[in-house]
Amino acid sequence: MKRRSFLGSVTAVLAGGTLSAGTVPARLWAQAPPVADSGPAAPAAAAPFGFEDVARIAADLARAAYVAPDSRLQAPFADLGYDAYRGIRFRREADPWAAVDGFGLDLLAPGMLFTDPVRINLVEEGVVRNLPFDPSVFEYHPNSFPPDAGQTPPGNMGWSGFRLRTVLNRPGVLDELAVFQGASYFRVLGRGNRYGLSARGLAIGTGSAAGEEFPAFREFWIHSPTDGAVTIHALLDSPSVAGAFQFVLTPGDTTVVATRVALFPRRDLAEVGIAPLTSMFWFGPGDRGNFDDYRPAVHDSDGLEMVTGGGEHLWRALSNPRTLQISAFADRDPRGFGLMQRRRDFADYQDAEASYELRPSGWVRPRGEWGEGTVVLVEIPVTNEFHDNIVSYWQPAQPLAAGMRHDYAYDLGFGMAPGDEYPVARVVQSRSGEAINAPGARSFFVDFDLELFEGQADPVAVVSASAGRIEHPYVIRLPQAGVMRLSFQFDPERADLAELSARLESGDTRMSETWLYRWSRG
Repeated sequence: MKRRSFLGSVTAVLAGGTLSAGTVPARLWAQAPPVADSGPAAPAAAAPFGFEDVARIAADLARAAYVAPDSRLQAPFADLGYDAYRGIRFRREADPWAAVDGFGLDLLAPGMLFTDPVRINLVEEGVVRNLPFDPSVFEYHPNSFPPDAGQTPPGNMGWSGFRLRTVLNRPGVLDELAVFQGASYFRVLGRGNRYGLSARGLAIGTGSAAGEEFPAFREFWIHSPTDGAVTIHALLDSPSVAGAFQFVLTPGDTTVVATRVALFPRRDLAEVGIAPLTSMFWFGPGDRGNFDDYRPAVHDSDGLEMVTGGGEHLWRALSNPRTLQISAFADRDPRGFGLMQRRRDFADYQDAEASYELRPSGWVRPRGEWGEGTVVLVEIPVTNEFHDNIVSYWQPAQPLAAGMRHDYAYDLGFGMAPGDEYPVARVVQSRSGEAINAPGARSFFVDFDLELFEGQADPVAVVSASAGRIEHPYVIRLPQAGVMRLSFQFDPERADLAELSARLESGDTRMSETWLYRWSRG
């Protein structure tokens, strides 16, 4: 648990009734070739448990009506507040991976927002072993719990999730790597990061008038680490869809989560989000004047980055709008997209507790052909930093048909600069303010990395607006700040909404990302 209250929107996960300890699916048994005079053939050895086993479970689940979870927490886990829940700590000596070199596994207690059971299994050498809920694996803070806390029989409760640890930042120390807890949310760290943005298994109806549906991971199969990586399988369920997931986490400067998904909709899914990322943006230098706060910026991410299927590089600066805003960037077979945190100096935030300069960026790299669709950006108004209000995902052009299997594969990168291998000048920061001597107009300043322009003539500014008028665009080189600054003035005239675009070119060559910004009146 962290300070962020996005978990208040979390829905529950339901205990499954699938594989029991030490069992394997019936389909994995096959007949061996007959041997003369040997009698009936013996069954072959069971194949290791894997993704297709979870996909079969999800397909069977989708053919039945959805069953809502039945939550019955018992003491000491019932009716817990935030502080009391934080007083429950997993005992390190209870780690199921205590004998595993370089990795640790923490089990997370139910309670507070996490009221419904999650089933957790370990997979060792391909064989599944269920971990039944055990309240004795936790320590309970005496200020919130009686001395006999943890001794009550667990009843029908389950875990709420789990946390992975590994040697990430310091030799011999098992730092946090990832946590899976709440609906289909999970968070992952690269080297030197602090928790910030989250990933999700699936988004349905985000920002829609009908309200959002939160699919939930209801069962996990966690494989013993091999070759420095951890493989996790997960079963997802909700009223609209069941699904199978595979996550292979490889820790490092950028921790990569190789992801495989098979979805089985119960109904046609039109407003579905593949590879969703969720973050927070309260304010930044571009709108600093609207917030009475000692810090110059407060956000987990400051922009949506995208590389289109055609190779164009886009940067959409995030905002905290006055009303809900949904933007859609049409594309075919995108090369990548993500929510990024680019400003990496303490001076950019001045927050010694939150350390926003250490929040990870999240980058989605599709594998295979995703076809036509849109990268969607949802921006929700917030009045503080404790609520996630930014969501991005891929929405296919065609609804996911009910009764069919739909497969996706992608890599998720979490770190200081995932996806930064493309040779273009990147947006460092953008600012805006009231234009001098031009009532109603605004001045914009977009800073690009200077490095690509060293030894070259200044580029040309290409600026446009969907409404209103662009005036006085110019480019200035600022070596002392390490940026090439593009400036312009925007007069909205009678428009209430306008999409702004700006980039740097040299001849016929695009030298920079295309900076995008949505301006609205009021």
